[in-house]
Amino acid sequence: MAQTSEQTLTELRRDLHERPEAGWKEFRTTALVAEELDELGYEVHLGEAAVAADARLGVPGDDEIDAAIERAREEGAPEAYLDRTGGITGLVAERAFGDATGPAVGVRVDIDALERAEATDDDHRPAREGFASTHPEEMHACGHDGHTAIGVGIAREFAENDGFDGTLKLFFQPAEEGGRGGKPMSETDHLADLDYLLALHLGLGLETGTVVASYERPLANAKLDVVFEGEPAHAGGRPNEGRNALQAAATAVQNLYAIPRHEDGATRINVGKVHSPNAQNVIAERAEMRVEVRGRTADLNEYMLGKAERVLDAAAEMHDVDLSTSLYGKTTTFGADDAVVEAVLDAAPEAAGVEEVRERKEFGGSEDASYLIRRVQEEGGRATYLGIGASNPAGHHTAYFDIEEESLDIGVGVVAETIRSLD
Repeated sequence: MAQTSEQTLTELRRDLHERPEAGWKEFRTTALVAEELDELGYEVHLGEAAVAADARLGVPGDDEIDAAIERAREEGAPEAYLDRTGGITGLVAERAFGDATGPAVGVRVDIDALERAEATDDDHRPAREGFASTHPEEMHACGHDGHTAIGVGIAREFAENDGFDGTLKLFFQPAEEGGRGGKPMSETDHLADLDYLLALHLGLGLETGTVVASYERPLANAKLDVVFEGEPAHAGGRPNEGRNALQAAATAVQNLYAIPRHEDGATRINVGKVHSPNAQNVIAERAEMRVEVRGRTADLNEYMLGKAERVLDAAAEMHDVDLSTSLYGKTTTFGADDAVVEAVLDAAPEAAGVEEVRERKEFGGSEDASYLIRRVQEEGGRATYLGIGASNPAGHHTAYFDIEEESLDIGVGVVAETIRSLD
């Protein structure tokens, strides 16, 4: 059985990189982290104690969840903690330090991998050095293996060293990819009493040693799974008897891209998937789509989502097919708080390996830590989203993504120095 307490942060990151787990399937990762943090004296919350189960989005089917649990068991996940998940990944760990009169500080890291294949040639360091993914069509292509390692490193740092009087809460969030896990974790009571929240991300095109005190204003985002269902018929013999689901999908695609943009700010739409498994001589009875919209603000995102749903309804009605949609994922947006940004700017240069600290940068994409940040701010706390440079040689979500592992200790140091400076 694997023991993370016996691993350096680099060894832990490589272990996780070799055994990636996509969203809501991160059972081995969750159980391994829970075991070590429990041993370090943290109170560990798992399953429905860490995530609002009914608020989860884009959850795989029961068969996929069962297979992921069994795979985690086969790959050394500690049984006691695996059982405690109750089939729900992610965890929250908390511990009071010193006289606990200081602030309650949360740190959020994400733990999931992407559903994509990893490069296998020697140009890719994980393949060359023997720690590339062993799971087909799953890869840590966004640095979440490193984020998880940093979260464990922060837990170790405060368990082993003094200098902080307060409460530390560590949020190991599942299912960030697709925006599926932030909202359900944000709806737990664990965030209600936080004075500060620090979220973080490795890479983002920054060189190792560079820190950005606040990435902010990501686009709000919503992802829809769409199914058109019609009636099959022989395309040559009885075409009039069919109701063409693929034709409805094609009509929807054409008109989704024609949605007017909004004068109040940036809006986006994309159709990332259309699938209709039919022979060429069969009127398509079923067509599936995956659609996403984005907006500079939550209101603009809702504008795009409403327009998209209207187009989908009209396409289904035009071609006399049935339509069903489900929300696969959703994010919102946020701005960082000046006080905590200033704390990072002051504290980060004290961390070993930091060479440059920048103040603010716009995010550009979308990020479901937004829900945790907004919840903390709504409760009266303050938050920011840190960028930790990692000299990634290829872009995020690509087959050749990797990080310089010196960034792991830098990330731990920046967060720890910042937490110690807060009051």
